[in-house]
Amino acid sequence: MICLKNQKIYKLSLTAMFTALVFVATYFIAIPMPAVGYVNLGDAFIILCTFIIGPVCGAVCGGIGAMLADLMLGYAIYAPATIIIKSLMAIACYFVYKLVSTLTKHPFGFILGGFVAELVMVLGYFLFEGVFLIGFAGAIVNIPFNSIQGFLSIIVANILANILFANKTIRKYMVIFN
Repeated sequence: MICLKNQKIYKLSLTAMFTALVFVATYFIAIPMPAVGYVNLGDAFIILCTFIIGPVCGAVCGGIGAMLADLMLGYAIYAPATIIIKSLMAIACYFVYKLVSTLTKHPFGFILGGFVAELVMVLGYFLFEGVFLIGFAGAIVNIPFNSIQGFLSIIVANILANILFANKTIRKYMVIFN
């Protein structure tokens, strides 16, 4: 593995890089939804970075990267909810993966972890919009769009993960294999 001093630099560098990737995937792939908000692919990088550098760094990357995109896209009202929801996504994703992989020793944990993370996102934004923005009747309209975003993000994260995990040199530095 990496020596302790280099490991801190490694995690800090990856955290900065993934925060930027979450921001870019959220900001540049932003499709407005019918009620409020927008669909994006930033969640794919939240899921991916959680498996590469762990739940804490994944929460930082997801929360800060997505929140900055909200601010830059003019959705500042979503920023407080986004930092919480995206951080919880990363934590849920990692611990579901760990639980499933410990119990079954099966790679299905990666997909299930992504699914639970996206469930956190859909429910989190539904509750936020329902309570603070447009009411629950209006928030229901966004559930299918958030679900599509989640489904596409799981697919993209899985494709990217399979590419990265296939490389033995990269794989030895990933949290889920250590």
